[in-house]
Amino acid sequence: MKAISELKLPENVRYTDDHEWAKKSGDVVRIGISDYAQDQLGDIVFVELPEVGSSFDKGEEFGTVESVKAVSELYMPIGGEVTAINEALADEPERVNSDPYDSGWMMEIKASDPAELEALKSKADYFEMLKG
Repeated sequence: MKAISELKLPENVRYTDDHEWAKKSGDVVRIGISDYAQDQLGDIVFVELPEVGSSFDKGEEFGTVESVKAVSELYMPIGGEVTAINEALADEPERVNSDPYDSGWMMEIKASDPAELEALKSKADYFEMLKG
């Protein structure tokens, strides 16, 4: 496992206590799991994502990630309607391990309340939480 100082934590995304991230891009918010989360899970072998058109509230479970170690639930960082999922993860779930913020993103949503995004942790706040 990586030392906390080795984790990739981009400045331009917001983080949850459950280790999901959210990044606004135009009218959509892209969602995935943090470098810390993928590192803790180990080799990811399967990602279960919702269907496009599904709607979820903030904090609601939207899918699962299965690794060689465990199955972990995924929780919505903010509420919204799913507008796209990363289809590539069906055949290459390991993208979440190798590139959690770019090719390993999970889904895009249209936020029901964009202000929820600002309530998430900044990189500095998330880093402090990880240090405990």
